[in-house]
Parts: sequence; structure tokens; C-alpha cells
Amino acid sequence: MTARRLRVALLAGGRSSEHDVSLASARSVLEALDPARYDVVGVAIGRDGRWALQSGDEHVLVPGTDTEVSPAETLPVPAEVGTLAALGAVDVVLPILHGPFGEDGTVQGLLELADVPYIGAGVAASALAMDKDLFKKVMRDSGIPVARHHTIRRGDAVDNPIGYPAFVKPARLGSSVGISKVHDDAELEAAVALARRHDEKVLVEELVSGMEVECGVLGNRLPPPIASLPGRIDTLGHDWYDYASKYDEGGMELVIPPELPQRTIELVQQRAVDAFVASECEGMARVDFFVRDDGEVVVNELNTIPGFTATSVYAKLFQASGIAYAELLDRLIELALERHERRSHLEF
Repeated sequence: MTARRLRVALLAGGRSSEHDVSLASARSVLEALDPARYDVVGVAIGRDGRWALQSGDEHVLVPGTDTEVSPAETLPVPAEVGTLAALGAVDVVLPILHGPFGEDGTVQGLLELADVPYIGAGVAASALAMDKDLFKKVMRDSGIPVARHHTIRRGDAVDNPIGYPAFVKPARLGSSVGISKVHDDAELEAAVALARRHDEKVLVEELVSGMEVECGVLGNRLPPPIASLPGRIDTLGHDWYDYASKYDEGGMELVIPPELPQRTIELVQQRAVDAFVASECEGMARVDFFVRDDGEVVVNELNTIPGFTATSVYAKLFQASGIAYAELLDRLIELALERHERRSHLEF
């Protein structure tokens, strides 16, 4: 007897500035999912927040088309037929969304309410990891080293007790959007103003001198999650790991494994898992580090839905660790189903 294909809903796009990055990730996932095992329905979320549904050969997960199809109802308006009904009829959801309104717990909350299995971190872990201020506080309280930072909220004075040079960034955004490297007080005001275009909470963060290293994590709480081989980020002449170096062709090179002692590589992997567990993540994450010249390993941030093309850092790290892209997706789907089954026995 042929096994029933799992029906998978692939969420992509979204309202954040990382909309196009999300679409690229989703198209790559779509191409890699085995059609013999999965029946995929694409759900594109426009920059205006409207959801549009297509399935079969007419996928909306291509640039420019998510706003050209007839949009479905705008959430949270219920519908018997349409996007929400389709989401309720699937076996598992892949929210391949980056940044606010997708990676921050908002979509995860919707899926929890709908009682639909989904890949990746839950509501609290997603919200925590998105907020770099709160994330650093949890890491410090868990004994995991992080860079020093200063938070500027609405009504606060624009100051920098950290010293220069420093980075100024929105507290809850990704892909290096709205980030500035500042060298003195004269540059601080403009940098904070730029960051405030994206978030009401702004971080001033110390510049950590050292190697930029990233490490993937895969798993749920039990058995313990596993860490990939780490990789070193070479920005190929860029002053720092900005948006252009992340996404432009030839903007960066990933060196796996990094040129570090084996004990340091193992420490990176252990701290990646420690950060994953302390954040109560499940499914997947990419943890970004600085390795100081003295060998100290400092967590920079944790991404619960990292870039997910076949050539993205997360996929490359696990490819080098012996887990190919298609197998990685299979495992993530299995982890989502396992968590949903596990939690279905809880009494609320």
C-alpha cells in the first residue's frame, strides 16, 4: 500500500522588510520537497498583510505574483472556504517567514490557536529570539556569554555608555536592516533615528573583535538537539556583515569548519545547543557567534527561522555535517509532527 502524502502548507512573504528573502527561501524549499511524499500548498502573505492561496502548479511563491492573485480574507476574519480553511486541512505548516510578523511568534500563535503542527520554535521562543534585548538578558542569566549592550526605549536619552566603535540596531529585526556602525557621538543620533524607523526599541551594542562564526541546531528537547559543524563568515572586504554581504552575489564566503582549535569548535557547538535549550527552542535555529582572539565564544543572536535556500548558511552547515537539504526538511517535518503529538496529551 502506498503511504498517504503529507499535505504541507508553505507560508512565505510576510509584512517585514525581509519579504523577498522569505520568498526565495520558500521557493527553494518547494523545489526540494519530494512530491512523492508531500502535497504542497503555497500561501503567500503580501507586504500589506493579506494572505493569498494557490496550490498545484500555480504557486504564488514567485517574485511579484503574491500581490497579483486574488487575495484571500485578511486575518483574523474567519472563512469556511479560503486560506484559513486550507490551513486547517493540512498536516503540517512550514512558516518560512523572516523578521516581524512571522518569525516573532505572531504566526506561531495563530497556528497554535488553529491546532496545526508547524515547524520551528513556539510562540515564546520565537518572540524571545526576535527581541535581541530580552534574548541577551536570558542568555546572561543562563551563564552564556553575550556582547554588552545598552537599550534605548521611547523617551530615553540617546546615549552610549558602551564606548566606540559600536553597532546601533533595531531590537526586533533581522538581515542587518537598519543597523549602523558608529564611531563617535556625532554619528549616534542619526544611527538611532535610522533604527527607530524599524523599531521603537533600539540597541547600542559593543563591537566584539574576533571571528564571526555561525552554527546550526536541529532537534526538539528529547533526544537532545544536535549542532552542525560551525562555519566562519568571510565578508570579502565588507567592513561588517551587512545586508549586501549577506545577500549580494559573492558578498560573503562560508568556511566550514573555521580555522579554530578543535576544543573551540566543540565549545561553539555546545554553546549553540545551550542557547537553543535556554531559549526553549524546538525544530531549528542558527546561532551566531563571535570568537574572540583569546578563544572566548560569545553568542551574538539566535535566528529561529534562518535563511532557508539550499545555499543559505543553515543548509550549508548541515550539508557539511552530513545532512543534505532534502533530508533536513524531512527531519524538520518529523520534528514538527512529534512536538504536536507530544503536546496533544497535555491538559489545558
